Amino acid sequence: MTEITVKTIELSPAIRRFILHWGDLGGQWGVNRSVAQIHALLLVSEQPMNAEDIADTLAIARSNVSNSIKELLSWNLVLRAPVMGDRRDHFIAESDMWEMVSHIVEMRKARELDPAASILDACLTDAKADPTATQAAVTRLTELQELIALLNGWYEQMNRVPKSRVAPLLKLGAKAVDLLSPFVKKKED
Repeated sequence: MTEITVKTIELSPAIRRFILHWGDLGGQWGVNRSVAQIHALLLVSEQPMNAEDIADTLAIARSNVSNSIKELLSWNLVLRAPVMGDRRDHFIAESDMWEMVSHIVEMRKARELDPAASILDACLTDAKADPTATQAAVTRLTELQELIALLNGWYEQMNRVPKSRVAPLLKLGAKAVDLLSPFVKKKED
């Protein structure tokens, strides 16, 4: 019989605080706290971890770890990492922060913005055909639909831009707005 060794990773107070706060943020973003904590642990881990090590380190149920890992795998935030001499699955977090954020934004768009756009389209179609719907309601729904379409279009365009070109643009910050100011009508205060 092969002995399974489970190792607890000693976490510094700063790393423990990061894991706990990442879990809290996950809850605010609509992600299960355990999922976010596991992601945080793997993000700061120096080596691949198996489910038993994760469960022991975070003091959470093994079944919770298993379900959470499945979700993280579906988001492409965690990858399987084979370890020589160990048949168990080991996991690492996506180490490229740009890729990580890109996966998160892609999944959030798919889970939140795309369904909202579909429902809005249907509601607007119904409102336009409904003689009891006010013109103000139809106008606002139309404006909301246009804004969501604009955001979707912007996302699709930005998703095709290589990160090597996006990073300098983001670093411009307010300077980018200043560059556009001659072309944009200023908002009146």
